[in-house]
Amino acid sequence: MMRHSSNNLSLVLINIRSVYNTAAIFRTADGAGIKKIYLAGITPSPNTPLGLPRKDFVKISLGAERNISFESYAQPLRLVKKLKAEGARLVALELSDKSVDFRSLRITAGEPVAIILGNEVDGIPPKILNLCDDVAQIPMRGGKESLNVSVAAGIFMYHICDQWYDQIKK
Repeated sequence: MMRHSSNNLSLVLINIRSVYNTAAIFRTADGAGIKKIYLAGITPSPNTPLGLPRKDFVKISLGAERNISFESYAQPLRLVKKLKAEGARLVALELSDKSVDFRSLRITAGEPVAIILGNEVDGIPPKILNLCDDVAQIPMRGGKESLNVSVAAGIFMYHICDQWYDQIKK
């Protein structure tokens, strides 16, 4: 089983408003073996400004923040440009005229990939979306246009990790 140090998959959480969504993403990311999480803009950190664990975060994450490396960035656009310059494939999960069904994306095992997730209401800012190599969406079959960001993140993370695991097993 791949663990945190053996893959190149990271998450970029841009302006996620809810501490509960962020904490749920950490917990799922730990289960999926995500290497690193970047917290950008207003996305809540697992720690208080004094560096102490946030009780509301830990209640949801169940300590997953201790298993995953994370960094905070005030400027999401600068962070995304930095990741792109370092060679990461930027994959946004967003409703857009450029988005494709997430199941059609093919990602090579070990390829450095940064999954970008946006604000619960406003999504990913257009300037950042334009920098992305791929934009994917999860097809909806009911009346709503999208899933909760933490649920969508889990579906997408596991889809990519399953692709990687299948490639490694061969």
